[in-house]
Parts: sequence; structure tokens; C-alpha cells
Amino acid sequence: MIARKWTYATTPGRRGVMPEIQRLVVRMAAENPTWGYTRIRGALQNVGHRVGRSTIRRILKAAGVPPVPQRPTSWDTFLKAHWGVIAGADFFTTELWTWRGLVTYYTVFVIDLASRRVQVLGSTPHPEAVFMQQVIRTLTMAELEALDVHVLICDRDRKWSREVRHQLRDADIRVVLTPERAPNANAYAERFVRSIKEECLDRIIPLGERHFRRAVAEFVEHYHRERNHQGLRNALIVGWPPSGTAGRVRRRPRLGGLLNFYERAA
Repeated sequence: MIARKWTYATTPGRRGVMPEIQRLVVRMAAENPTWGYTRIRGALQNVGHRVGRSTIRRILKAAGVPPVPQRPTSWDTFLKAHWGVIAGADFFTTELWTWRGLVTYYTVFVIDLASRRVQVLGSTPHPEAVFMQQVIRTLTMAELEALDVHVLICDRDRKWSREVRHQLRDADIRVVLTPERAPNANAYAERFVRSIKEECLDRIIPLGERHFRRAVAEFVEHYHRERNHQGLRNALIVGWPPSGTAGRVRRRPRLGGLLNFYERAA
């Protein structure tokens, strides 16, 4: 009774912004870098929250999100905005045994980010201007129209010179250079390099250019038609394996069993 006598009901004061609203404000600003406070306020109204512009400004300031003019588009948003017409390009090196001794070959390829299709554009021990001109011609040939490349991500290697980029731009291919020391900006191309090296090239000794080119061609064919890709929900890039459990399981080897594909005999 004494406790009840001296206990007073308290009236709630002005409540702070709910955690859900804070998360939504930061999320909307991150996903829509051109949205100002008023635009975010309207979007919040659409989902049942009435919040003032000053409150939105305080939330973004506390989260370290700058105002609209200083808010860059995220790399992930840029990629998704160009999905289906954007590809990554990169070089990888391989040591070949030749009659002249050990020679370093440079191979350049493009990979479509949406489909993961890969096209090898060429290999050479001398990746100079003449070779890059051939790369440009191959990249813009009609046979590559299936890739539908309009945006090409490249690193800051000097082989992608101003002249090369200008010629690609004339062919309606915009070159986007990745930030310095940021390999994840071209992660799909980097992942392909890791795959072809770990699964193929690091496990053989290329004896001459012909052996090397055959190994690369066999891996690319395996990569497209016989290798499951986690980024594609563990599916194949080209075709579908037959369903069912009838028939004997057989192995289809490449490069003497270095690469294998298992399927049911018809």
C-alpha cells in the first residue's frame, strides 16, 4: 500500500525516432544517392512513417552519409544499373616452355557479368600496340554481339591506354577504369583468372604455344558447358544436364582427365 501511494504514473515525453525509421532512412539514402531529404520524407510517407526533414538530416549525419551532391553512386548500384550490357576485361600471365626457354604469355579475355560467358581475345608474349589493335578488332567483331558489351570494366594497366579506350568508345563501348589497388571492383574477371589457373594452368606445364592454346580452349569449353557456377545457383552457363536417375553414370574427361564432367549415358 505504501508503494502504491508513492508511485506516480509518468507521461511519456517526445520519443526518439524508431530504429526501423533510422534503418529505412539510411537504406533509402544508400540505395538512392540522388534522393534528398524531401524525397526520402515522401518515400517514408508511402510506408506509413511521417518524419521531418530535420530528423532525416540528423539521422544521415549520425550515420556518416553526406548530402546529395557529395553522395556517390555505389559500385554495386552501378553494376546492377548496367546488368546485361556490362563486361569485365583482364589479362593473366602464363609461363610457357618453348625452344627459346621460358616465355611469359599474356592472355586477355572478357567476361559478361550477367551470364558469366567468357571470350578469350588473344594471347601473346608481346602485349604491345599492335596486339591491342587486334584485341579491339576482335572485341568489336560481329561474333561477339552475343555478349552485348557496352560497358567494359578494366584495371589501370597501361595496356588499356588512352588511345585504346578512345577506339573502344568510338565502337560504342565505354571503358570504366577500376580504382587503384581495388581488385574486387573487377571481381568476376578476377574469379575467372583464379579458376583457370587453379583448375587448369597451374596443374600443367605448357609445352609451347599450341599446347597452351589448346588447354585454354578446353578449359573455356568446360567452363561454359560442364562446370557448375555458384553465382548462377550452381547451374551450367550453357545447357542443362538431363534429369532422372536412369542409365549408367559416365565421365567425360578433358585434358587427359584434368577436367571432368559426369553425365548419364543415353
